[in-house]
Amino acid sequence: MTAATQAGGSGVDGGGGPQRRRRPSGTGAAISILLWGYVFIVLAPMVLILLNSMRPTRQIFREPIGLPESINFDSYVKAWGEANFSEYFLNSVIIVVASVTLATAVSALAAYILGRYSFRGSTFLAIFFLSGLLLPFRLAIMPLFLLLQDLGLVDTRLGLILVYAATGIPFSVFILSAYFRQLPVDLAEAAKMDGAGEYTIFGRVMLPLVRPALATVAVFQFVPLWNDFFFPLVLLRSQEKWTLPVGMTRFFGEFQTDWSTLFAGITITTLPLIIVFLLATRQIIAGLTAVIGKL
Repeated sequence: MTAATQAGGSGVDGGGGPQRRRRPSGTGAAISILLWGYVFIVLAPMVLILLNSMRPTRQIFREPIGLPESINFDSYVKAWGEANFSEYFLNSVIIVVASVTLATAVSALAAYILGRYSFRGSTFLAIFFLSGLLLPFRLAIMPLFLLLQDLGLVDTRLGLILVYAATGIPFSVFILSAYFRQLPVDLAEAAKMDGAGEYTIFGRVMLPLVRPALATVAVFQFVPLWNDFFFPLVLLRSQEKWTLPVGMTRFFGEFQTDWSTLFAGITITTLPLIIVFLLATRQIIAGLTAVIGKL
């Protein structure tokens, strides 16, 4: 009894194992304060823009920081209708969603082969895909423009979708191949014994297991494509095909004195990104945690 008591008092639990050291409470409080401070710094401008979008322009000039006297969505109606935001928004949704879907589908197929099989040339293919992370696509805008012009894809949504999909494939293949590589081989072998073909194993067995990684690469593609200004400016000439970032340039020039409408347009442009992050936060964290552990 005396020995047990002494052992317990010397940092050993009843099971004979060492007790875990607890992190000092001050460290956790400091980390929480820093994180909440960062959240405040990020959200404060967005909240200010949202509040000012519901206030008249005269009130904004008189009192830049303040609460709206009443909830008013006239500026949103004006931005959506008169400023053609409905057209720009629809173009952005079609182009970005199609690009992310195409890039993720192609990347999943390529990553599955590179991650699960070893064959002659597999190393070269892996290096080929990874080289896309080292070469900025904007440096190749001239040959890319000439190629799309020869194919008749300049000033078309399809041409921009193909370019966007190509920019997202290298990163997606890099992440997904590391994830596929760590999946148990027994699952595929058991499915083969049940008579499943290769496409069935990929679609019904392996693909559901990498859902967090798929969500991660999809979101990491969605954000830069939604905000991209360069490629739509160069490849799209017709105003009815413009995306939101390009349409914002005309919007700011036309409504530069109407601050309420300007804030409404910024809110419309930013809102989809916030919704995507809120809906996919859990999947993103799970995917990043798993991928980092498997790299």
